[in-house]
Amino acid sequence: MNPSADPSEVDTASWRGQDLRLIPAAATAWLGALSGLLGGWWITMFCGGAAAVLAIIAGVRARRTASRWVAGLGALAVLGVLTAGPVALRIRAAEQDDLRAAAARGSDATVRMVVTERPRPVRGAGYADRRAGTRLVVIAATVDAVVAEERAVDSDGRILLLAPAEGWTDLLPGQQVTVSGRLAPAKGAELTVAVLSVRDPPSALGQAPWWQRAAESLRAGLRELCAVLPEEQAGLVPGLVVGDTSALAPRVEREFTDSGMSHLMAVSGGNVAIVCGSILLLLRALRIGPRTSAAVAAAGLAGFVVLAGPAPSVLRAGVMGAVGLLALALGRRGSALPALGFAVALLVVADPAMAADFGFALSVLATAGLVLLAPRWAEWLAGRGVPSGYAQGLAVPVAAFVMTAPVIAGMAGSVSLVSIITNVLAAPVVAPATVFGVLATVIGPWWPSAGRSLVRLTEPEASWLITVARHGARAPGAVVEWPGGWWGGLLAACLLVVLLVVIRLRHARILLAIALAGGLLVFVPVRVLAPAWPPASWSAVACDVGQGDAVVLATAEPGRAVLVDTGPEPGPVDDCLRRLGVDRVPLIVLSHLHADHIGGLESVFEGRSVGAVAVGPGRAPAWAWRQVAEETARRGIPLLELDIGQRLEWPGLSLDVLGPRYVTKRSVREQDGTVINNGSVVLRAGTPAGRVLLTGDVELAAQADLLAEGVDLRAEVLKVPHHGSRYTAPDFLNAVAPRAGLVSVGAGNPYGHPNKSTLDSLAALGASIARTDTDGDTAVVTDARGLALQRRGEPRGPPRS
Repeated sequence: MNPSADPSEVDTASWRGQDLRLIPAAATAWLGALSGLLGGWWITMFCGGAAAVLAIIAGVRARRTASRWVAGLGALAVLGVLTAGPVALRIRAAEQDDLRAAAARGSDATVRMVVTERPRPVRGAGYADRRAGTRLVVIAATVDAVVAEERAVDSDGRILLLAPAEGWTDLLPGQQVTVSGRLAPAKGAELTVAVLSVRDPPSALGQAPWWQRAAESLRAGLRELCAVLPEEQAGLVPGLVVGDTSALAPRVEREFTDSGMSHLMAVSGGNVAIVCGSILLLLRALRIGPRTSAAVAAAGLAGFVVLAGPAPSVLRAGVMGAVGLLALALGRRGSALPALGFAVALLVVADPAMAADFGFALSVLATAGLVLLAPRWAEWLAGRGVPSGYAQGLAVPVAAFVMTAPVIAGMAGSVSLVSIITNVLAAPVVAPATVFGVLATVIGPWWPSAGRSLVRLTEPEASWLITVARHGARAPGAVVEWPGGWWGGLLAACLLVVLLVVIRLRHARILLAIALAGGLLVFVPVRVLAPAWPPASWSAVACDVGQGDAVVLATAEPGRAVLVDTGPEPGPVDDCLRRLGVDRVPLIVLSHLHADHIGGLESVFEGRSVGAVAVGPGRAPAWAWRQVAEETARRGIPLLELDIGQRLEWPGLSLDVLGPRYVTKRSVREQDGTVINNGSVVLRAGTPAGRVLLTGDVELAAQADLLAEGVDLRAEVLKVPHHGSRYTAPDFLNAVAPRAGLVSVGAGNPYGHPNKSTLDSLAALGASIARTDTDGDTAVVTDARGLALQRRGEPRGPPRS
């Protein structure tokens, strides 16, 4: 700012030292584009035109008083014109693109397009013979030419590809590709005109620009260097450094999301600040001038943006970083807010679709929180005796949380209550991990041993981040359900505003502190000191692991239990065992080798002693058998095969092997899903609560074989076969005659599980039914009335039956 300016004018044009004059212009561009994307291009034209007219009128009056707002009003007028003109016309062109009509009809099309972003993986849990992992990718592209319904369609719009991972994951921005597939309408609030689903690999591949090929070579080099790290850390480091989450473990990804740390794996302003800040610190130590330093840092910034890829958050951070470096070169320090406003305006005008991008919004709001709120809150804490470094460390994540919480709540339908703590704990290690990772990326291709050494320096930081995320995600009440959508976001914003106002009032602060203390006194003893889960007399628990199976059988020794199946992915079964206090597993039985029964195996070993893993005679699918054999061999765990008639006993628990009686002579390669299901191990567990029949996924043929062999199937509790599918014979259920049925099933699964006819047959037998998709973890218990079921989260008292 001009040091000769009148103090009153400085206060009018700034807020606590921050220049606000570009904010109305940036808000006009952003909100104008967003309203047009949501409601129509004419709304954008109206908003931009109205802003331009008001800015011109106010500007004429401001010139008469020599106000410092003249420049800001001029920027508002310019942005209003650009919003009413180019931005509105871009939205109109997308709305009226001819490809939209073909997409609405679901036409087949052949499209020649240019890729604009790196493929984004879509991960899925394993089910049946499909292993967990990335099966699909989403690719953003712009259309060059398209043929639909045997005629050329005039379009130069944007398109999204849904493609199989195989053959598509290596595409790069700037690469031209031709592909055929089925069109579908795009969702609203974006410039995308159609979605193209493809099954075949791309054809007529063009070559990507040299700088994109070089960037991919560096990213691939970093992934190779990270092979020296443990598996979870090896997948996390590329995400921290360049936003490459292709090798990130699904469990780690979920835990980072639940603990409010997922933003660390999206390249944004934090990464840019670390990279540019490191360069500037080095150059300052070498006594290089500010202009030369800014120029060198700008070159490093450009290289980092290319390396990370042209995602919206990366471009936003890059533009803001460039503006900040320009301010440094011109000697205008402390201009973060004008830089943010300029970056927002420039990016929205260049690409109106960013106005509706959640990642862009989160990045902008987080940066605004760091600029507007964090310094004041750090100053307030320091004034009350908190050391300066700790004050800043506390203020930064709190400010980012406050600004982004409404958007996250509306977007995800949940709020992470532990994110402030986890981000405070994570903050000290993010910068060194990023610096070491970037140096390893750049140096590794030329000096591999040095690159590996630098990558090893990231291991302690990555391990610490995983530990923080894991414990944060496990904390009681870590994630709170919240209304989703716009109303949920507005409700969260209103609540935060009320809290901020209350905190400013002394008496209100006292009342708030009393309310919080009372809440802690009520809920902490109930949830932590005297938890309602697990029930004291549990004999078996059906774990909520999604679309898969995992049943825990208690022994008479506390902390020791047998596990039958492990669910579709690591994490949920581990959480279930942890909630039950199980740290010793003498035996893990895998009923069969489908992915939804073996996917969580590796997480069971973490922090527990495991005696052995047992399987039936089946060895299909082959990949699953190799995975189980390699995992047990790597950990030195015996791998056993169970035989019919075998009996296993522990204090308070016995297991009798009843099947499989279904025999097939097909080779492993010829065995389909039904054959594998029918080869499931069938167990009858003897527990204090009665007999529990564990049936894996046996279908009609295997059930008929068990009945034909005259096997005694009677049991008080039935683990309903195959997630309650329709392939369950009434005669089989009659032979079991259960008093309770446990259905292990995932919420919203696409397979129609559980089937209504199966549930009706169980109800007709008088059986109580518990479903993990609606009831969560469910325990089989005994009380004064005998056998009962208790769902996790139920209040203490007589269990429901």
